[in-house]
Amino acid sequence: MRTRIAINGMGRIGRLLFRRLLHDTDLEIVAVNDLMDGANCAYLLRHDSIYGNSPVPVTIDGGTLRAGDASIPYLQEPDPAKLPWKTLGVDLVLECTGRFTTRAKAGQHLAAGAARVLLSTTGPADVPLLIYGHNHSALQATDTLLSPGGCMTNCATNLIALMEGLGIESVQVHMVHSYTSRQELVDGPNADFRRGRAAAESIIPVPIDLDTALARLFPHLQGHIASVSTRVPVANGALGDFTFLMKNEVTAAAVNAHLRAAAGGTHRGIVGYTEEPLVSLDTKGDPHSALVDGTLTSVAGRLVKLFAFFDNEYGYTSRVIDWMRYWRSL
Repeated sequence: MRTRIAINGMGRIGRLLFRRLLHDTDLEIVAVNDLMDGANCAYLLRHDSIYGNSPVPVTIDGGTLRAGDASIPYLQEPDPAKLPWKTLGVDLVLECTGRFTTRAKAGQHLAAGAARVLLSTTGPADVPLLIYGHNHSALQATDTLLSPGGCMTNCATNLIALMEGLGIESVQVHMVHSYTSRQELVDGPNADFRRGRAAAESIIPVPIDLDTALARLFPHLQGHIASVSTRVPVANGALGDFTFLMKNEVTAAAVNAHLRAAAGGTHRGIVGYTEEPLVSLDTKGDPHSALVDGTLTSVAGRLVKLFAFFDNEYGYTSRVIDWMRYWRSL
């Protein structure tokens, strides 16, 4: 029997998950909830500026979203507690609005009748933070709420965990990231002045809380992790720039061999390894959370510089889908 999925929030991640799950043999979308006009949602599902046009027709017919041969209820309910999850027999809600991320707020989906809730971001401390490929085995069948981290957290966590196999003292993470909907396309007011500058015109440093999330996952490295992000004028893609202080000197060849082995073994499908001279556009649609570019690995004493590309949308939704399959299997 297929797991019955509802998507709450049809932003970038919600819409990409909709596309990818539409004809999944194990996971069935049984409802979508978003406040935007249904015709607008159908249009955005038909035409995507990053991933192209939908392979199937998508239309709205009253309160029904029709995609290929699927007919899916399109709801516009602002209060999660009032959603008909019990009536629809929803097994899992993908909470993709970015608004209902605390245990209390996400719990409204459970109160409405859903069996489980999977966030699409890093939740606060009262929500379990598990990263697929790192500590996913800690998930229990009885758990009802899970945060799978964000795209940057998934990239950084798996690489830090792998580098710990070589012995690290500290790490600084710089995420070079495409612009996002939290920035402005033309100069305008914003609580974060830099986010208010035209996203497609500048390289824009922005504060992130990645180090806080990583400290939750690696408590023994508390105070030894720092992070910053720079937003660049591309619509998709990211490059993780890592500087590790190792406990002992290592060679670039040894680091690459270690990561190459993991990419082909324990972390297959999650961490990739390449020595092809790629640019970010080449990784569009790549399912890895981190694609290590071995040609850029360098060493200076006990310092190791490491770079990894990732598609911040496709790679991330790949992990969300992994989580749904894993949770289903428990």
